[in-house]
Amino acid sequence: GMPQENEQAREDRGGGDAIRVHHTTLKQGIRATPKFAEKGLASFAANVGTKCGHDCTYCSTGAMLRMHASFEDAGEDPFGRGYAIVDPTSPERVGRSAARRRKDKRGLVQICTTVDAWSPEAQMLDLGRRCLAAILAEPGWEVRILTKNAAVAKDFDLIEAHRDRVRVGLSLTAVPSKQQLMSIIEPNASTMSGRIAATKKAHRLGLRTYAMLCPLLPGIADDQESVRELVRLGVEFGAEEFFVEPFNARGKAIGQTADALEQAGFQSQAAAVRSVRRKKAWSPYVRRLLAVVQAELRAVGALRK
Repeated sequence: GMPQENEQAREDRGGGDAIRVHHTTLKQGIRATPKFAEKGLASFAANVGTKCGHDCTYCSTGAMLRMHASFEDAGEDPFGRGYAIVDPTSPERVGRSAARRRKDKRGLVQICTTVDAWSPEAQMLDLGRRCLAAILAEPGWEVRILTKNAAVAKDFDLIEAHRDRVRVGLSLTAVPSKQQLMSIIEPNASTMSGRIAATKKAHRLGLRTYAMLCPLLPGIADDQESVRELVRLGVEFGAEEFFVEPFNARGKAIGQTADALEQAGFQSQAAAVRSVRRKKAWSPYVRRLLAVVQAELRAVGALRK
């Protein structure tokens, strides 16, 4: 049988609640993503489902994909929680798409842009690794991995074999000392210390890493001390690039996040999250956040003149 998972492994993986898993079959393989290209993230996207089992309260995927037939087929509310929708055929679909595109029209693909290919239900089918292998089997493609799950470290052997073509990023959403808060907001994602350890391991192996500070929530990760610590961690694990994203104020994300914090007894953090619901408060929050990050990057000399 399977070896018993020890407490630490369960902790790193994210020890959240059981989720309902639905299957769907997506039509698109690798598609162009102009919005992500604008941000300098990737020119293409590959996704393994329409709802991820990490079950983050602030998820904006429901708002983006709410018209997708997979939600109705599963009998689930796009804005609901406690479930995942995954496509078991993703590696074949993505592989076909990778092979089909003309060699001179290939580029950097992000796995994933709307869901997480290393979330618990995707791991059961090994979707992250198999999609990665399918893309790397075709010359001319590069991959940006973005995940909240330390389980990606199991695939560092594959990444190492193609180290110049893959960039590894584990979202840093708060400093490790705020883990208690984050396990309310990101119940099934790996712990911060688990993500940081995985990224440091990637760096030790000589893999390309980048820092994704996203989303930095008001009252939780937007203060100067937190940002300073996150930026220094990025420098420590050799981040080639830094991406910073504020809290997405779309859909039900703000209400769900604030409610979850309130129910867990974190009143002041809940109030800070709710405060950015007002248009007038959102812009100053974003401006302040970016100013703090830029000042910190300059301080560590990571911001090239």
